[in-house]
Amino acid sequence: MKKFFAMMLVVLMVLSMTACGKKEEGSSIDKIKDAGKLVVGTSADYPPYEFHTEIDGEDTIVGFDISIAQAIADALDVELEIVDMSFDNLLMSLANDEFDMVIAGMTADDERKKTTDFSVPYLESKNLILVRAEDADKYTSLEDLEGAKGGAQTGSKPFEHCVTYCGEESSVGLKKVQDLVMELEAGKLDVVFLDYMTVLSYADAKDSLVAVDVNIPVTSDGYSVALKKGNTELTEFVNGVLEDLKEAGKIEEFIVEAKKLEGAEE
Repeated sequence: MKKFFAMMLVVLMVLSMTACGKKEEGSSIDKIKDAGKLVVGTSADYPPYEFHTEIDGEDTIVGFDISIAQAIADALDVELEIVDMSFDNLLMSLANDEFDMVIAGMTADDERKKTTDFSVPYLESKNLILVRAEDADKYTSLEDLEGAKGGAQTGSKPFEHCVTYCGEESSVGLKKVQDLVMELEAGKLDVVFLDYMTVLSYADAKDSLVAVDVNIPVTSDGYSVALKKGNTELTEFVNGVLEDLKEAGKIEEFIVEAKKLEGAEE
């Protein structure tokens, strides 16, 4: 009889621990709501997607990616917290639970999908290069890029394009887009590979630089929100918010607002 009660006690303890474990685990959305904030990782050097500007005397991270993140936070009824870091560290930090999602002008390619889940695309991706104005006629095709000193953001899809078309030995990866642009202006780089809207932003802001289309193939469905692998619940929630934003034309509105802020910054 003593053995029976002892066994029953062990069983009850195991069941109790299991129940507690399940309660602590909870759902990813419940955790965000309990915390009262949605923590989003980005690399705020990619106008008009995400960038720093001064608002009411304070340095503020803005951009249409940030507006999308705010819309997701609003749908969850929580505050938005932005974590700014180098682009090439974002997915590793996401996997380590440093934030809930990443939104940083990121495409969902096959390699990234191995370790990360992605939302539906919220914007199509295109590729342009940024060159000095005096070199505008020098680069008109992919063949013209061979051997050119190219630069792109480390860990980005444009960097892969840079290596593919300029050659590995001629490619330079830097963490910050602003540094790439400075190197281009100084003549240390011949071309810089970026997303088309970012290229156009810098070309509009600087008379010394121009955007050039050399017909780089599009290799993804577009830009998506990155989420931790296996976080199906939050991914589906984000997909719902993005579809609502697209249907209401809000993404285009966010882009216009971001460009206005970018213009004010200049």
